Amino acid sequence: MEKDMQKDSGSGAPGTPGGGRLRRRRGSNEVPPEVAKVNGNHLLVHDRNKYKSMLIRMYSTVWMIGGFVFVLYMGHLYIWAMVVVIQIFMAKELFNLLRRAHEDKQLPGFRLLNWHFFFTAMLFGYGRILNQRLVNTVFQDKFLYKLVSEFIKYHMVTCYFLYIAGFMWFILTLKKKMYKYQFGQYAWTHMILIVVFTQSSFTVANIFEGIFWFLLPASLIVINDIAAYLVGFFFGRTPLIKLSPKKTWEGFIGASVTTIISAFVLANFFGRFQWLTCPRKDLSMGWLNCDPGPLFRPENYALPEWVPQWFPWREFQVLPVQLHALCLGLFASIIAPFGGFFASGFKRAFKIKDFGDSIPGHGGITDRMDCQMVMAVFAYIYHQSFVVPQSISIETILDQILMNLTFEEQRALYMKLEQIIQERLIGES
Repeated sequence: MEKDMQKDSGSGAPGTPGGGRLRRRRGSNEVPPEVAKVNGNHLLVHDRNKYKSMLIRMYSTVWMIGGFVFVLYMGHLYIWAMVVVIQIFMAKELFNLLRRAHEDKQLPGFRLLNWHFFFTAMLFGYGRILNQRLVNTVFQDKFLYKLVSEFIKYHMVTCYFLYIAGFMWFILTLKKKMYKYQFGQYAWTHMILIVVFTQSSFTVANIFEGIFWFLLPASLIVINDIAAYLVGFFFGRTPLIKLSPKKTWEGFIGASVTTIISAFVLANFFGRFQWLTCPRKDLSMGWLNCDPGPLFRPENYALPEWVPQWFPWREFQVLPVQLHALCLGLFASIIAPFGGFFASGFKRAFKIKDFGDSIPGHGGITDRMDCQMVMAVFAYIYHQSFVVPQSISIETILDQILMNLTFEEQRALYMKLEQIIQERLIGES
């Protein structure tokens, strides 16, 4: 048995059962079951090896937060570019998860097909989200306006035929004895588009509704993650879920309380900057100046009479958006972590520790974005359902006119409206 083990795993080395050295593929994140440890009921703070991991993780976190703040300062387009880069890295990590070098060598160009579907989905998704803002950016230039109008008019059919071209490409590249692998890759690519790209695209929609609606949900996930890690590191004893043995009830509860309080405080702070609260109606990079709206205007609230008289504050100011922030905080602390649990189960299914190693101490980009994707979808749906006025406004009608009518049709509509208004004025006089 020992000889067999040494034969399979190379020369013997101390510290492993039977003196054999456990082999690990180069570049693989697979964790052999003999090495994997479950924390049980002892505190992680007693594990001295964890301090090194914690310092590396903190160092990477500081760099990420610094870069994130810089991108926020640069504005909406830079944030959008950051999201696109993150999406590409996530897709790359997930595409590589089921990749087999031997099969790929027999299918030249097959890997390119995955990216064809990915960028087709990107063109469709962002074309739908940003088409009106693109029109608002170029409407003063007659040539560009006409070009953009034609693109928007045929945007859906263009994306459809790009997808059909990829579909035909896939069928024509099917190779005998490779069918199972190829169809598996085809299904895997579409799952990535649905789970990763579709969900994370809601982030871009949130950005242009106002950086506030992107920054607050993203910050709450980061705060929840950091608080869960620190509370669990120092006080965690009770395992939370079998999918992720290192997560504890103490960390989960501590992070939930911290996240909800942070949501209320951060909403008040972020809500005072027009750069964060104003929506971006075009794709320019200029400074924003707008009416913040009632959500971001402070309102006075008096404490109820049953509060003891010795309490120093009888009245305080609150931004109405802070009440919405509590709902976001509740979701970020209780439901969004299930995105992380899903990712943990996914990694266990493929016997990997992390999706990648691009961020020291954290793993891959996908490891950091699992909860963010769930949160981005909720933030967009919540904003559209409970924050944006549901009644038809002049702005909404104008957006539809600019998006769907040609310049000549808009001029005809303007002349018709002018005629109707003049007739009504004459009738009233």
